[in-house]
Amino acid sequence: MHLRDLTQFLTELSENNNRPWFIMNKPRYDILRAEFLDVVTELIRELGKFDPLVADCNPKKAMFRINRDIRFSNDRSPYKTRFSAGITPNDKRRPSAGGGSTYYFQIDGDGTLGFGVGEYLPPPDRLRAIRENVVNDATGFAKLLKNKQLRATYRDLLEEDKLQRPPKGFDPAHPHVDYLKLKSFFLWTEVKLELNAPGKLVPQLARGFKDASPLVHWLRSVELATETD
Repeated sequence: MHLRDLTQFLTELSENNNRPWFIMNKPRYDILRAEFLDVVTELIRELGKFDPLVADCNPKKAMFRINRDIRFSNDRSPYKTRFSAGITPNDKRRPSAGGGSTYYFQIDGDGTLGFGVGEYLPPPDRLRAIRENVVNDATGFAKLLKNKQLRATYRDLLEEDKLQRPPKGFDPAHPHVDYLKLKSFFLWTEVKLELNAPGKLVPQLARGFKDASPLVHWLRSVELATETD
């Protein structure tokens, strides 16, 4: 993929976030979108080598639209200023029993590559099941948090929107109480793109996603437990 062309396009889009400019530059967008599809397709192939549940994912369904949903937003900008994709078993966008973690990545105009794995803001019943598994499988949860590769790449779980107090019904003295306050069980990191080495993008993402395997396996154990109940 021509990463320098992509970041240039996204930078210009952020400065001209309007329909007339986008229509004038649609041929550029179409070329970049096709190249991005190739990246997602190759990435799914690489992920399938260590996670068979995503091997048959549809790359077109994994790619997010560039159009923003502005119906309930004060920001009336019609377009996103990033290219992004989320790869999930069965092509599901939301976590659910049998659905599994999302492998997500995005490229911004400033040359930032952000990527993460896990369940971001799962629905209440799913979040409660995960929290209950933190309590019921405290040893297994502690083990995944200590994984050297996971911590080297991501350091820790994302704390965005973290509760100030433990959720109702959970012990404030539990050793993992800080994690029980989380609303997402998601790993996230950001790095600078190597614009002159586009061939490194997919291997870099595949390695980073593989480093998150302990969390993926643990979350899937929650799904199996949920299905069994």
